[in-house]
Amino acid sequence: MAEQGPIRGVPTRRDAIKFGGAIVGGGVLAGCLGGEPSESESDGSSSGTDSYSVTMSPVGEVTFDAVPETVFTVFTQYADMAVALGYGDAVNAVYVPEMSGTTMNHYYHHLDGVSFEWEDLHDPLTDGLSKELLYELNSDVHLVDPAWVSTQDGWNDGDITEVGNQLAPWFGNFYSGTRAAAPDGYADYEYYGLWDLFGKVAEVFRERSRYEALAAVHEDLLDRIERELPPESERPTAVRVTFDAEAGVFYTYHLNKPGYWLADTRPLGAIDAFADADWDGLWGQVDYEVMAEADPDVILHLWGMTPSYSMADVRAALEDDPVGRDLTAVKTDRVYAQGMRYQGPIMNLFQIEMTAKQLYPDVFGEWPAYEDGDPYPEIPDDERLFDRDRVAAVVNGEV
Repeated sequence: MAEQGPIRGVPTRRDAIKFGGAIVGGGVLAGCLGGEPSESESDGSSSGTDSYSVTMSPVGEVTFDAVPETVFTVFTQYADMAVALGYGDAVNAVYVPEMSGTTMNHYYHHLDGVSFEWEDLHDPLTDGLSKELLYELNSDVHLVDPAWVSTQDGWNDGDITEVGNQLAPWFGNFYSGTRAAAPDGYADYEYYGLWDLFGKVAEVFRERSRYEALAAVHEDLLDRIERELPPESERPTAVRVTFDAEAGVFYTYHLNKPGYWLADTRPLGAIDAFADADWDGLWGQVDYEVMAEADPDVILHLWGMTPSYSMADVRAALEDDPVGRDLTAVKTDRVYAQGMRYQGPIMNLFQIEMTAKQLYPDVFGEWPAYEDGDPYPEIPDDERLFDRDRVAAVVNGEV
C-alpha cells in the first residue's frame, strides 16, 4: 500500500468542497431530492464559483464551493458518467483499469473525439479499498457510496467520516444497482434509477445541459423500443449469465428486476427463463442440467465484451459438452457477448441497443458478428437505435 499522506493544515481549493449537513457513516442522513437537477442548484456552467449543494442518499446534502477537478471512482458507472459530463480526464482511479477502460473505449470508438485514458489509473481494489490510497490521491470528490465502504475490510464509521471531512466528500449510491438492503446504520437508504443517479452526479459537476441532452437521447431510445416491442407472447426466453467452463457452472442474473444493473435488459422485456428463481444473493448458480431444463432461446453472456472473457472459448466449451451443445441458444447461434453491469449513461445507450438487436433482430436489426477484442461492432446507419453524432457532440461540449 502507498504511505499515508498528511492531513493538510493549510486551506486549499479542495478545502472548499465540504459536507453541508449530513453525518456520513453514522446513520444520520438527510432526505433526498428527485432525480432532476434543480434550477437553483445548477446553471449548466462549470465555470462558476458560487457555493452550491447537491443532495442524494445516503450522503445527504453536500455543499461545493468549486467544481471538482480530480475524481476518485471505484465502479465503472461513475467513470462513464465523468466521461459523459466532460470530466473523463479528471478520473484518477477505477476498478481493474485495463478491463474497465478497454470496455468503455469499445463503445467510445464510435463517438468522435471521445475516449478514456486508463493506462495510468489506480485500481482502488487491488489490495482492498485503502484509506492510504485515498490520502495519496487527495481527490476533490469520491464518487463512492459510504454505505458500501462501511462493508469493506478495515473501514469503520470513524474512517469514513475522517476521509469525508479531511479529504473530500463521498458521493455515490451502490445499492440501487440491485435494490439490495443497505448495511446497518443506513435505514433511510433511498434508491435511484441509473439516469436519476446520473442527474445527481451531473449536479456535482454543474453540467445540467449535458445531462439533459443525453437524457433526451435515452428517452428517445426507450420510446422507440416501447413502440416497436412485440407482444409478450412473441418475445424470446432469455438468460443473462457468466459461464465458468472449467466448473461447468452458469452464474445467472435476472433480466427484469429493479436496479440499475439491469438498465440495459429490463427495457427489452424478454421472458426471463429464471424469473421465478429466488437466489440467496445477487446471482445464482446452475449447472448444465438446470440450464437445459430452462433451455432459453437466447443466452446473454455478461462481461463477454470485456478483456476478461473470450466468447470464442465460451462457445467452444458449450459446443464440446454433450448437454451444452443441445441448448437451443447454442444450436441457433444465439449466445451473445454482453457488456458490464456497472454501466454509466453512455455504456447504457450502447448496451440497450446491443440487447435489442440480440433479442429482437427481426424488429431492431441483426446484431453483427463480434470477435474477441474488437470494439463494439459497426452498425449500419439506418439500423442504429440512437444518434452517435448527437451523443459525441454532447460529450464534447458542442451542444
